This record gives sequence, C-alpha cells and structure tokens, in this order.
Amino acid sequence: MSGVIIEFGILAVVVVATGIVLSRAADRLAEASGLGRILVGSLLLAAATSLPELTVDIAAVRAGLPDLAIGDLFGSSLMNLLILAAVDLAVRQGRPMFSREAAAHALPATLSIVLTAIAGLAILTAGRLPQVTVAGVGGWSLTLVVAYLCGARMIFIDQRISARAAREADVGPSGVPSAEAGRRQGWACWQPAGAFLAGAAVLSWAGPRLAVAAGNLADATGLSGTFVGTTLVALTTSLPELVAAVTAVRSGAVDLAIGNTFGSNAFNMILFAPLDAMHPGSLFAAASPAHVFTVLAIIAATAVALLGQLYRVERRIPIIEPDAILVVLIVCGALLLVYRLS
Repeated sequence: MSGVIIEFGILAVVVVATGIVLSRAADRLAEASGLGRILVGSLLLAAATSLPELTVDIAAVRAGLPDLAIGDLFGSSLMNLLILAAVDLAVRQGRPMFSREAAAHALPATLSIVLTAIAGLAILTAGRLPQVTVAGVGGWSLTLVVAYLCGARMIFIDQRISARAAREADVGPSGVPSAEAGRRQGWACWQPAGAFLAGAAVLSWAGPRLAVAAGNLADATGLSGTFVGTTLVALTTSLPELVAAVTAVRSGAVDLAIGNTFGSNAFNMILFAPLDAMHPGSLFAAASPAHVFTVLAIIAATAVALLGQLYRVERRIPIIEPDAILVVLIVCGALLLVYRLS
C-alpha cells in the first residue's frame, strides 16, 4: 500500500507542476494577444488548467473506472469553488473577490450552472429515455458541447466589446497599432506557446498513470471510486487552479482568478463528450446516483458566488465574507454526504 501512495504522490506532483506551467503560459499568451482577463480566465486559462482532468479521466475510462472519471469532473468543480472561496477568505484585498466589480463574470458563472444541470439531468434520465448517439457520442454529451460553444460565443462577444477601449490605448495617432506594441506582442507570444505545448506533452504522459494509481489506491483503501474521484483525484487535478488563483489574486488580477474558476467548471462538463465516446455504452448510465448530490452542491455554491458578485453591499464587516463562508460550507457538506452515500 505504501508503494501505491508514493507512486500517486509523485505523479500528483508532476501533474500539479505541469499545470502551473500551463496556467502561467496561457496567461502570458492571452495577455500578449490583447484579450481581456475575463476572457482569458473563462476560456483560455480554464482550458489549460482542465487538461489534468481530461488526461486523467480518459485513462480512467480506458481502465474500466468510469465512475472515478465522472467523480473527478464533478469533484473538480466543487474543489475549484472551494479554492476560490478559501482564497477570498485568506487573501485580503482592497475590495472583496465576490463583489459588484466582478459582475461581468455572471455569464461564465451562469454557463457553468446550466452545463452542470444538463449533466445532472443526463445521470437522472440514463436508461430511462431512448439513447441517441452520433459517432459514438450520446445525445446529452452533444448537448453539453453545443451549449458550451453557444455560451463561449456570448462571453467572447461581451468581452470583445468591453476590451475595445483597452485595445485602443495601444493604438497610435494614425489609428495603427504602435511599433512598440507590435514588438511586445511578437516577443511575448512564442515563448508561452512553446511552454504550453511542452506542458501538454508532459500531462499526456503523467495523467494516465495518475488515474491508474488512483484506482489502485481506491482498491487498497476500500473506498469507492465515486468518493475517491470526487475528493482525492479531484483535489489533485484542481491544484493548478489553486496556484493560478492565488497567483492572480496576489498580483491584483482578481478577474483572472474568478474567470478561471467558473470557466474551468464549465469546461469540465464538455469533457463528458470525449469520455462518452471512449466508453462502451452510455457513460451516464455507469454513473453512481450519488453524483446527483454533487451536481446540486455545485449549482448551489455557484449560485451563492454569483449572488455575492451581483449584490451591492453598502457596508462590509472586516474579515467576514458570508458568501465565501457559505460556499465553503456547501462544498464540505457535499463531500461529507458523498462519503456517507459511498
């Protein structure tokens, strides 16, 4: 058993370190391209930090552990919300992380709620409705992909309008981008792009091995794949989001941290499509009913975070962030419930 734990720990460190490199590379690449922080966090950085979930869960499905993969996707969303709330409580800012200034994140937050609800409906209706598949991918998985693409387009258009004024700051008197801005953009793009590709290659090697080690650890400890996927593997694959959130908040890029959380949770849901394509039969039919409680907890915690952004408070009590505390309680309660049900 000790050998399994050591192997899991080493592989987890590799995945985490690579996720950190990917997060920073995606951030620098997006900054060099002139995109806003919300768009970077919600789409680019979210996709980068979700690569551990993709590689780990593909390997889990191939190893015959579909419930472990499903638990990791839902559990990663829970862990991301827990990370954001914990950072909000631990890192003191001039303004709260969940605030009116962050109301622009309502779109990615709502998108993550909608996608999570669709995944929950897929689990509840698995085996009860006629199964529709296209190229081996079920109808619910295709619905998740289409809904994500529509939501991503809305976010892109919204942020393109918001970032127009910021881009004009680097435009010269003739209306043409200044030479200095062009040099900065050219120099800053190729290095993070190379780091991103290198990190993706490392994750493609370490991810499958981490999934196998997690399955062996689940067998050795006697815990179910549902609980291990929702907690242990999910926590490991969410550590890149933790590092990205802490780094972003400490550098004043609060929008990047919030966008990464909501964007990663939305991106996690479309990962059901490749997993469904690799799983023989319906992937959602292999899911434990306990995952529905995780789905409800994700929706509730995201809604609380969204309310914290939209609510305009006139006076705040120092150190106390009721919305962040409530998110922590919801996530911890959900993990306890999944453990008891598993």
